[in-house]
Order: sequence, then structure tokens, then C-alpha cells
Amino acid sequence: MRERIQAFGGFMAGMVIPNIGAFIAWGLITALFIETGWIPSARFAALVGPMILYLLPVLIGYTGGKMIHGHRGGVLGAVATMGVIVGGGFYRLTEVAEIVDGAAVLVEKDVFNQIPMFLGAMVMGPIAGWIMMKVDEALEDVIPVGFEMLVNNFSLGIIGTILAMIGVVIVGPIVTGISTVAGGVVDTLVSVRLLPLAAIIIEPAKVLFLNNALNHGVLTPLGAAAAEETGRAIHFLLETNPGPGLGLLIAYYVAGKGLLKNSAPGAMIIHFFGGIHEIYFPYVLAHPIMILSTIAGGMAADLWFVISGAGLAASPSPGSIFAYFAVTPPGQHFQVFTGVLIGIIVAAVVGMAILRVRPVAVEEEEEEYSDSKAGVPGLA
Repeated sequence: MRERIQAFGGFMAGMVIPNIGAFIAWGLITALFIETGWIPSARFAALVGPMILYLLPVLIGYTGGKMIHGHRGGVLGAVATMGVIVGGGFYRLTEVAEIVDGAAVLVEKDVFNQIPMFLGAMVMGPIAGWIMMKVDEALEDVIPVGFEMLVNNFSLGIIGTILAMIGVVIVGPIVTGISTVAGGVVDTLVSVRLLPLAAIIIEPAKVLFLNNALNHGVLTPLGAAAAEETGRAIHFLLETNPGPGLGLLIAYYVAGKGLLKNSAPGAMIIHFFGGIHEIYFPYVLAHPIMILSTIAGGMAADLWFVISGAGLAASPSPGSIFAYFAVTPPGQHFQVFTGVLIGIIVAAVVGMAILRVRPVAVEEEEEEYSDSKAGVPGLA
């Protein structure tokens, strides 16, 4: 069972790791050009939304399908992923427009698919590749000579149409529903004053790329309401804390192997200074048990925040250490940055302990999954 779980985690990571360069490109564009970035530019910042909402999920869906059935599986995976992206639909977003005299001004707007559908892509990509493989196997011996290209193109097109429709109607809304449920659980934990336990939901949800939905859809409105009274709110610290993610990357750099170890330093810079937390998610997917590292770091940091009464004036955007400096109220720097440091240390220690006991090397897994059937329970 342990081997099958590790194989499944490696397969999931195999959809993301080959596209890590695209994630880095998006991360650099975001860190540089958004309104709160290093060199703000509205023209270049226009790339951020389409890349995270469309390009990266489609790349993951294509890679997932290709891992199962080569290029045809990849193409079908990309088509099916577009259905999931559109299936996210519109939803109502509440966010802080500005801070006036210490009070947050909230605005509501309709947003189309603000939730990046990485989870949906990881589901639909491999499924599409498997379906394409089975259809090709069934048609291989019955296609008339000279009609191979016609049949292959139309079979992919017809199946792609069906899967895209399924993505719109079923899978997209399911992923959005998962995000809503996760947000509701976090809201409940906040309401009953069990904030440190919120990390048990927040950290896995982040790895499934539901971080923006949790932060902007749940925690930011709650924090804005709390900040109206005290000028600060602990809610802004829960999802945005860069400490646990940095601790995870440090653990990989110190105790990891292969590609994950070698790429960790660059990911640290983008994550901690650029505030692009998505850069460390593939490192958890490559070895799912490492989620315990970020959960431990998040819980320890949140416990300190509760004990010390820490809080931010607004949600840092993006979640970098520089943004933390910008929104930390006077007199709160020790509480806030000590919590970040605690998250780093605890996540790193737990992560290194896990990697010492259960090491992982991505190069070996990538070779293993280069075969179209390897690592997929029931297909090997």
C-alpha cells in the first residue's frame, strides 16, 4: 500500500515537475509586474491572470494525458482540461479595496474562474489519456486502410468534445465545491477559536492550488471585519505565511536528492521574496508525506500568532516577506516575524526528518513514468 501511494504521488508530481519552468516564468512575471511587485507594469501584469488560469492548467492536463498515451493522450488531456477551466464558472468575490482611517473598505465583484483548476487538470488529463489509449486499442485492427488519419482525428475530436462538456458540467463545479467546503471548514475553526488547527485544512488545500480561493474568498473578508475594530487581524497571517513553504524547501535542499534538491534554492527566492507560494506545491506533490512538514510549520506559527496577539493591517499581496513588512502595523513586527521564523524552523526540521527516513529522488520517478503505463494503479 505504501509503495502504491508513493507511486501515485510520484505520478501526480510527474504532471507538474516537467512544467516547473513555466511556473517559474509565471512567478517571475507576477513578482515583477503586478501592482505591488518590484517594477509594476499594467501591460506586462496582464499576463498573470491568463497564465495561471489557462496556460498552466492546460500544460498540466497535456502532460498528464501524454504520460498515459503519448501526444494523442496529451492533446485530449488539454482539451478536457479546458472544459474544467470553463466549468469553474463565475462566483462572487469580496476583497479589500483600501484602508481608510484604519478601516477596511470592502468591494464585491463577479469573477470568472479565479480558482486555478490545477486539481481538475490533474484529474482530467490522465483520464483523457487512458480513454484515448483504450479507444485507439479498440480501433487499431478495424480501421480500413487509408482511413487511419481520418478516424484518428475524428475519434480524438469527438471524445474531446464529450470530455470537455463533462468538465464544464461535472468536474469544474466539483473542484469549485471542494474549495467552498474547505473554506467553510476554515471559517468554522476560526469561529470556534481553534486557529492553529486551521493549518490542517489550509496547507493541503494550498497544495491543491486552492490557496487563492481560501485567502480571498474566506480569510480576507473575515480579517477585514476584524481589522475594523483593532486595526489588525490574525486571519491575514494564516494562508499567506511564507515560513512553512520556505522551511519545506530548506528541508529539500539539505536532505533531498536530485532535481528537487538542485532546484530548491531558486524556488526559495521566488517563494519567500517574490511571494509566489505555488512554486513549492510540486515539491509536496512529489512526496505527499511532506505535507506534514508544512502542516507542522503552519500550526506552530499560528499557535505563536494566537499567543502573541499578532496580526496584519491587510492581506499581503503577494505573500512575500516584503509584503509582510508593508502591512505589519507598528508594534507588531516582533510578533509577526517571529511567527514566520517559527514556521520556517519547524517545517524545515520536520521535513528533514521525513526525508532522512523516506528519501525521494525525482529523476528516478521521471524515468519510471516515462512509460505510458508506469505508476498508474491497475495499468502497470
